[in-house]
Amino acid sequence: MDAKQVKDKISTEQTALGIELGSTRIKAVLITDDFQTIASGDFTWENELVNNIWTYPIEKIWNGIQTSYANMAQQIKANYGVRLTKIGSIGVSAMMHGYMPFDKEGNLLVPFRTWRNNITEQAADDLTELFHFNIPQRWSVAHLYQAILNQEDHVKDIDFITTLAGYVHWQLSGEKLLGIGDASGVFPIDSSTKQYNQHMIDQFNQLRGVRQYIWSLKDVLPGIKLAGESAGTLNAAGAKLLDPSGQLQAGAVMAPPEGDAGTGMVSTNAVRTRTGNISAGTSAFSMVVLDKKLKDVHRDIDLVTTPSGEPVAMVHTNNCSSDINAWVKLFGDFAKELGVNLKPDELYGSLFKSSQQGDADAGGVLSYAYLSGENITKMPEGRPMVVRTPNSKFNLPNFIKANLYSAFAPLKIGNDILTNEEHIKADSFVAQGGIFRTPVVGQQILADALDTPITVMSNASEGGPWGMAILALYTKQNGNENLADFLDNEVFKESESTTIEPDAEGVAGCNAFIETYKQGLSIEHEAVNKIKQ
Repeated sequence: MDAKQVKDKISTEQTALGIELGSTRIKAVLITDDFQTIASGDFTWENELVNNIWTYPIEKIWNGIQTSYANMAQQIKANYGVRLTKIGSIGVSAMMHGYMPFDKEGNLLVPFRTWRNNITEQAADDLTELFHFNIPQRWSVAHLYQAILNQEDHVKDIDFITTLAGYVHWQLSGEKLLGIGDASGVFPIDSSTKQYNQHMIDQFNQLRGVRQYIWSLKDVLPGIKLAGESAGTLNAAGAKLLDPSGQLQAGAVMAPPEGDAGTGMVSTNAVRTRTGNISAGTSAFSMVVLDKKLKDVHRDIDLVTTPSGEPVAMVHTNNCSSDINAWVKLFGDFAKELGVNLKPDELYGSLFKSSQQGDADAGGVLSYAYLSGENITKMPEGRPMVVRTPNSKFNLPNFIKANLYSAFAPLKIGNDILTNEEHIKADSFVAQGGIFRTPVVGQQILADALDTPITVMSNASEGGPWGMAILALYTKQNGNENLADFLDNEVFKESESTTIEPDAEGVAGCNAFIETYKQGLSIEHEAVNKIKQ
């Protein structure tokens, strides 16, 4: 499209805005109704460990959203000479799970507890046994029940609990809703009704610790909407909150707010049965859309849904690229000491490409990329470390390869359970995330780790907020065809992608690395016990 066509689409509200609050970045992406990105803005942030709770302050949530939106709107003004006053549809997505409880006046009762906290072990274990359904520590109901077990005073005042995406959507529209994908990380979903599992709600309400409260679980949970269903409209207060300059008008159709897992499935066109996708960033997760029920309950495999409600097996890891980012920054600082200023892509690219000269098993170099606790390996806290023997081949290629293997190690361990015990495996995975910005390297490492072809699309590093904008467009069109057909027939009909097959030597090398990695987990446990934060 030329600039005049884009201006026409902006003025006629043939646009959709996707806002995603990720672990390290908040991003706003504006697309036209032919799915092309015309402007974007972002804001960098980091979670904070406050009183041993991983959290983000409310002020930063809105500062980040407003900054991202303002940067995006400024791009529209600079590139097309128009002010952004109207948007056709808007969708909000964010990190899934976590805990945000509010009282009747809308006050947040405790600081936002993110998915990264491993502080709900007893609650998660008790609820998993009660429901005979895996409840991970990061799920909202686990946080709620742990607060009850802890006898936290705020629980008696709860009127509503929600996720980060649900909170932002509520503030913009006044609607206390979630998309079903995000809701499936709050409380188990009944696949036949596409609502919360009523039998499990009844079981929860009958727990002795729960019966003391005047609220009932169903009354405090957000409502559920499917992809394509309207979730309200942007109201006047929400427009002012999103754009404090006052230029943005109310009225945009709001899509159901989703989790980053749902937007990852959409942006990689992985919502059909037996399709799979992987999102890799601060955390990592793989999703396989199921064609049959799991035989057993696995603590390392979550049952969630697509944005349209199909069941999905999810392997979620708390750690992925954070430790790599820390090492890359260290190498960047060293380069600056030598008077060399490298752009991030140059720095990552040079280091990642060096790993291709490393040994298949990383030469006996081990890395544990645990900035926080890790559910897959039952690690309560994080102590990033590198371990080697005197005989290890310690050089730059092996060091970087060990860090890349480590980034995907918990994901591999979880997927091995799904493959070996449930005999469920995606035909291929579509991967997205900044770790794939350097061509081939991360993609090959992941293909070898999972022994599965890995496809990366041209939008691999920017998928989440774009995927949410696609869901917003889908809502504006009233979901006239099912989501899978909409993605196949309209969004991805001319998509560009590259696929890499696993390499036999790389598969064997990664397997050898993982076996040593598992044997050394006791070292990481000991570090947690002996070295206090």
